[in-house]
Amino acid sequence: MPETIKTSSTDGTPDVATDIPATVAEAAGPAPGKPRSLAADAWRDLRRNPFFVISAVLILLLVAIAIFPGWFTSADPNKGDLRNHFQEKPSYTHFFQAEWFGYDTQGRSIYARVLFGARNSITVGILVTLAVSIVGSVLGMLAGYFGGIWDAIISRLTDVFFGIPFLLGTMVVMNAVTDRTVWTVVGALALLGWTQITRVMRGSVITTKHSDYVVAARALGASTWRILIRHILPNAAAPVIVVATIALGGYITAEATLSFLGMGLSDDAISWGSDISDAAKQLRNNPYMLFFPAGMLSLTVLAFIMLGDAVRDALDPKLR
Repeated sequence: MPETIKTSSTDGTPDVATDIPATVAEAAGPAPGKPRSLAADAWRDLRRNPFFVISAVLILLLVAIAIFPGWFTSADPNKGDLRNHFQEKPSYTHFFQAEWFGYDTQGRSIYARVLFGARNSITVGILVTLAVSIVGSVLGMLAGYFGGIWDAIISRLTDVFFGIPFLLGTMVVMNAVTDRTVWTVVGALALLGWTQITRVMRGSVITTKHSDYVVAARALGASTWRILIRHILPNAAAPVIVVATIALGGYITAEATLSFLGMGLSDDAISWGSDISDAAKQLRNNPYMLFFPAGMLSLTVLAFIMLGDAVRDALDPKLR
């Protein structure tokens, strides 16, 4: 029951008890707090999304494996013992021992190679995503904000690179180099992978630059670069984040495809793609050699795609 407040009239009549709540706050309920930002709303939605939680846990585990593979196995992934040639099938008696996934044709631990292969694959995916996001965002902002000759040049350049088949163009680039390191693969993939980010950022900037806060900042005399960095970029970056997160899994797959075809990382580097290529030759006799690296690759790509879908649902206001 609410507290009663006795009010007295000005003509001297007795006070009358009225059922008026004691405080205005009690009547109106809790006072509205500070309006949440888009990032705060997105984070609240992400925490409630089970796909985000599952994908985030998987990605954290994969990153930990990539950075500290020695925490999960004591076996040397490059040490081969021909006495183990197809002799040890997968054994699940001791988790941290080399026979957890069995051995390959050269007697090397498949379990150790799967864990150590995560480092190169995830590193390539993250570095390519960062490179194409930076290049694509800069070009997209220039084309979308300034328009005119800037838009014409960048748009036509984007069309030219967009018309080149991504995987085929990357193979041509990798075939022209001799030193096939992680940085070489990153450069080849980033060279042809920035077009989609550029188009997404251009369209987002064109929509954002006509907003009231941008017009007000321009009227108050803010510089062009201040408007781009402080006002347009934070509000136009959401679609780019979504596209980049989903594309990261595609870049990991592209690296594995190049290594599978023998045009990716060098032979002495550990890669899921090269292990899948070696295992494909023994698919009939020893299918387990293919299942483990291919399953790890599929799980990694699935985790990043699930993360991208969750981020898209949280950042897209149309889906709220």
